[in-house]
Amino acid sequence: MFRTVMQAVQFRKLILVKPMKTNLTLAKLLQAKLLQATLLLASMAIAFVSTSLAQEAANPNIGEAEMLPTVEAVRVSSTPQRARLVIDLTGASSFAFVSLDEPKRIAVDVRASGSKNQTEGEAAGQGLIGSYSITMIGQDRLRTILMLSASAQVQQAYVLEPFADQPARLVVDIIGASDEEFLARVAADEAASLILGADGEPEHGVPGEVNLDQVSDLPGASQIQTASRPLILIDPGHGGSDGGATTPGGVREKAITLMFAEQLREVLISSGRFDVALTREGDEAVMLEERVQLARDNRADLLVSLHADSFDDPQIRGASVYIRDEQATDVLDKVLAENENKSDLLAGFGIEQLEQSEGPVVNLLVDLMRREMRRQSFSAALAIVEQLRQSVRIRRFPMRRADFFVLQSPDVPAVLVELGFLSNDLDVRNLTSEQWRKRVADAVARGIGSYFDGIKR
Repeated sequence: MFRTVMQAVQFRKLILVKPMKTNLTLAKLLQAKLLQATLLLASMAIAFVSTSLAQEAANPNIGEAEMLPTVEAVRVSSTPQRARLVIDLTGASSFAFVSLDEPKRIAVDVRASGSKNQTEGEAAGQGLIGSYSITMIGQDRLRTILMLSASAQVQQAYVLEPFADQPARLVVDIIGASDEEFLARVAADEAASLILGADGEPEHGVPGEVNLDQVSDLPGASQIQTASRPLILIDPGHGGSDGGATTPGGVREKAITLMFAEQLREVLISSGRFDVALTREGDEAVMLEERVQLARDNRADLLVSLHADSFDDPQIRGASVYIRDEQATDVLDKVLAENENKSDLLAGFGIEQLEQSEGPVVNLLVDLMRREMRRQSFSAALAIVEQLRQSVRIRRFPMRRADFFVLQSPDVPAVLVELGFLSNDLDVRNLTSEQWRKRVADAVARGIGSYFDGIKR
């Protein structure tokens, strides 16, 4: 269920068919069923990804070593809050993972014929993972053991198909967990490793030996269960008489941002985790003040603005993500509209109206709120950049700050995703490709999912 936009007297209002946290409509019921199915798959820790079922059906010898991809590189990065395993492959493959105790570790198997990588190494950075080792299990399985410094769990795992000059990749994101959560996962993995023997009786299998024809985690979904459904407001830049940047061939920024917004909306809805709305659903002009006010009026949990600008230097290309410049001109008064003030802002968060004499207190609270929004915006931008980095070409310094008005909301985290540059021919080719936009939409959705998982923890 996504929210729709209609014309109001002063601002476009996002209207829910049913209020959040109330009885489900049929569409929400379908989403709930999808989420339930996703979580059911996610709870099975030994989860194979079948990326070539048709080939396997046509060729029963597909498991032979010469038919499998080769591992080109293995990278592990870690911080105290999260870690990531990236395995570069010559082609897409299937994988499985399992949590193990005494000592704490996570084992990740991928079907491959061999590896060009070293057999062991230290994680880049310090945090959840200290070291890792790589071992071939037989002729068709490579196992990476991640030695944990603290309790942790897999947040999401997925395979990226090869794209342009980038290889196929298995990406496994790991986040911190309580000791209880980790031990529960170990127990669940042990139970899941029970398979039926030839006599029909259950017996313990080797982790990763169960052949489950499952798929990668849905973009935006997570193996971390959440009770709430955040509202994501997607803002396709420009519209109506404001066409934005334009190429000599007639490609207009307003059309690109709307097409991408629609794809991102579908990806987020399919994850079953989010309510989603667009600031515009057609070729219409929406004032910047309206876009910000839509986010505020509807208590959006994240505003994602989309652009694809031009630049004087045609060599500049790649995606980037902007957050508000901390030194930006203060435009709080413009954001708060005609009949609102700082006290109204706080009242919207359950803080009773403050007396006029308490003006300094109000100013302090508003300043603290804005600081918190900047912190959350930075976290969301960082999560999106980390996912884009694995999927598409990004700028050399992809995390950027600017005084975009649409990022100025004092009470809604906001990021601006610059998809690419219409002044660069290669970027134009990508931006007009539905396949490329879907790849980026998947990455942005995964970043959004990672951001909200971080909030929950």
